[in-house]
Amino acid sequence: MLTNKKILLCVTGGIAVYKAVDLTSKLTQEGAHVKVMMTESAQKFVSPLTFQAISRHPVYTDTFDEKDPSVIAHIDLADWADFIVIAPATANMIGKLANGFADDMVSTTILATKAPVYVAPAMNVDMYAHPAVTSNMQTLESFGFKFIEPGEGYLACGYVGKGRLEEPASIVQVLKKTMTREQILKGKTVLITAGPTREVLDPVRFFTNRSTGKMGFALAEAAAQLGAHVILIAGPTAEVINHPHIKRIDVVSAQDMYESVMAHLDQADIVIKSAAVADYRPKQTFDEKMKKQADDMVVEMERTTDILQEVGQKKTKQYVVGFAAETNQALAYGASKLEKKHLDAIIINDVSQAGAGFGTDTNIAVFMNKAKETKDLPLSSKRDMAFTIFQLIDQDVKGE
Repeated sequence: MLTNKKILLCVTGGIAVYKAVDLTSKLTQEGAHVKVMMTESAQKFVSPLTFQAISRHPVYTDTFDEKDPSVIAHIDLADWADFIVIAPATANMIGKLANGFADDMVSTTILATKAPVYVAPAMNVDMYAHPAVTSNMQTLESFGFKFIEPGEGYLACGYVGKGRLEEPASIVQVLKKTMTREQILKGKTVLITAGPTREVLDPVRFFTNRSTGKMGFALAEAAAQLGAHVILIAGPTAEVINHPHIKRIDVVSAQDMYESVMAHLDQADIVIKSAAVADYRPKQTFDEKMKKQADDMVVEMERTTDILQEVGQKKTKQYVVGFAAETNQALAYGASKLEKKHLDAIIINDVSQAGAGFGTDTNIAVFMNKAKETKDLPLSSKRDMAFTIFQLIDQDVKGE
């Protein structure tokens, strides 16, 4: 699974650095190309020469030591890596990354990468439990960083508890599982809608909703990382995405989104409509700003085209997934929507729950397939939930 994978191993200061030597050896034996980067503190425990001998690559220790004048080293490494592993990750490095500091080669490189980052903490049990460290780890999780939990046992400081760097063999297994997961959408085209729509009334006014597009963009990023070619049709949103396998199409109104979805439907193997599309639009629009009136104003609204229902009726080979954002009787309404719109699955979330819904970096939901089988998706980052959704889709398609 790891053959020819490019892994940047970032080693920060702590007694567990000796385990990073073993990790380098195990990754190399698996066929990975491993390059090692060390902080100044890490070098106090183990010499860079040790990592160089095992990895058969130069070891990077200084932002200003440019070994190849044709490139900027930390940018080149940030682009080179298929993924990055920080092991051991100290409380100090976790804090720096969570707050955007870039004062050494490790932190500078990680801030510049778009590769997945895996963090394997190692520290004293009380440090690991400190609210500041906990908060910093939660921040990094919201950024999409993956954590490899430390083990419990006797620590170098004499304490017994959680904080010991996970064993290298276990870290390798985590990375192998990641490689397996990356293959599930290979060769597939995934069509995703995201964000709100805007229904114009006049040149300065429009009707819209609270959707930010965060969930849809998380799904697009996850699909691309899982090997798919992604067509992302996005309503007006501040979300940014940059991946070579994601084609982004920006639209404004429900009609714009409908036309774009229909134009690309035949290419898709999986369709996920996570966008919050307006159900109604003003029946009459104005080319000039409407002036304030003395009396109440009534705006007559007309139905927009139900994109999800149209896709459900016209699908051929596509596996179609809808979203149901509800505030009461969520499962009942979601099940009804699943059946009425001829869907293969639906993601149901009660947006009144804390941590769920629009504008948050987290979500809580239920996955329901055509057979009305459900799977709870507990509170997690939208990025993590996106990966879980694709795993459930893959299992449902395969009948597992």
